[in-house]
Amino acid sequence: MTALGLMGLGVMGANLARNLADHGVQLALYDPAAGVAQHLAQDLGSAGTACATPEALVAALAAPRTIFLLVPAGAATDAAIESLLPHLAAGDVIIDGGNAFYRDTARRQAACGASGVHFLGFGVSGGAEGARHGPAIMAGGDRTVLERLAPTFAAIAAKAPDGTPCFARVGDGAAGHFVKTVHNGIEYAHMQLIAEAWQLLRRLLRLPHEEVRDLFARWARGALSSFLMECAVRALDTMDKDGTPLIEHIVDTAEQKGTGQWTANAALEYGVAAPSLAEAVHARCLSALKDMRLAMEASVGAPTMAFAGDVKALVAALERALLSANITVLAQGFALIRAVDAEHGWGVDPATVARTWRGGCIIRSTLLEPIAEAYAAAPDLDNLLRDRVLWRRVTAGDAEWRQVVVTAVAHGVPVPVFSASLAYVDGLRTGRLWADMIAAQRDIFGQHGFARFGSPGRHHADWATLDLTSPAGGS
Repeated sequence: MTALGLMGLGVMGANLARNLADHGVQLALYDPAAGVAQHLAQDLGSAGTACATPEALVAALAAPRTIFLLVPAGAATDAAIESLLPHLAAGDVIIDGGNAFYRDTARRQAACGASGVHFLGFGVSGGAEGARHGPAIMAGGDRTVLERLAPTFAAIAAKAPDGTPCFARVGDGAAGHFVKTVHNGIEYAHMQLIAEAWQLLRRLLRLPHEEVRDLFARWARGALSSFLMECAVRALDTMDKDGTPLIEHIVDTAEQKGTGQWTANAALEYGVAAPSLAEAVHARCLSALKDMRLAMEASVGAPTMAFAGDVKALVAALERALLSANITVLAQGFALIRAVDAEHGWGVDPATVARTWRGGCIIRSTLLEPIAEAYAAAPDLDNLLRDRVLWRRVTAGDAEWRQVVVTAVAHGVPVPVFSASLAYVDGLRTGRLWADMIAAQRDIFGQHGFARFGSPGRHHADWATLDLTSPAGGS
């Protein structure tokens, strides 16, 4: 019988323990909070053994031992590893199943490897319900070790529509945690797009709550089908105690835990254009300025103007725009994974990532299947928007997408991710952009040089001196 140690028995850890126990895994349990391990062990019956210390947790397992960590990222993870390492032997395995910064994972792999202990980074997505009934698991690390552990984690993972387990080794090193980070960055942008659509429907078009709810429900059954759209429908279905929609009582601020920022920072660090992912993070930062926004509205007025156009046409346009923008967000996320993987040599297969995301994870949607097919057909595809099938789906809603953005801007409704996604698509298909003016300015003030058409190497110019103290054309 497979045996695992579990350290960290909060909601995620406890639910994962129940999932593992359901699949015949014998568990040794430890949590620093008094009584937590004992309570869960009682709940699991013969499948769980409570341990009072990290040393006891290790002692309860036969070599080679595998211990799964589900503790908060950062210092808590380092502390957990430090408490285990003195009691582990070469060949033992530590799995970090939390949201971890990928450079921390690489550092921990090196530190554990010095003692012969294997350290694996598992990106686990699906929340508490996923942990209990089947998450998506993006595993990173040593291939041989993961092949030994794969049957256990494939068994507890979610199943894609075709029945394939949503567990995969996505690459070497810290690949698992980086792929999960980008998953979350995509999640931020998808959520923001749904929220922007909600804002336009409810607060610009002023459609009745029930009509917006029914519209979202229809979208959730069609080309826009996704778990996040289902969440939006559930949000609109829920009523407060007084019978009014609960969402109307929720303060319009959204918190964040850091993975969106990690994604945006990685895009900047590696020079990858991912404006939609970054704007989704900025939008949350802007949402946090609630007091300032209220004060500004009171002093200068809200920008939103009354809509006097064709409501039905704009609703139809919004559906097409949302599909196009969602594909564009995924294209940026996969482009970032490809760029960082090329730098670190993890060997990430984008088709495998897309297949793993088809079930269990937060961004699961019907779009993942054609993306997996695109990468399976062209493994070296440098951007998803270069796939003809996906490009046709994006541009099929081109006019409608522009209609949505123009209408929003004209009426003072901020739609940062709809706008950034459209600008990304337009920039990607424009052969000559505005950067010639940027290159000229950089050479003028900093002698940074520029490239010339038909002439290799870097060039400098003897830029004309303009007397800004005299009128243009003056003596």
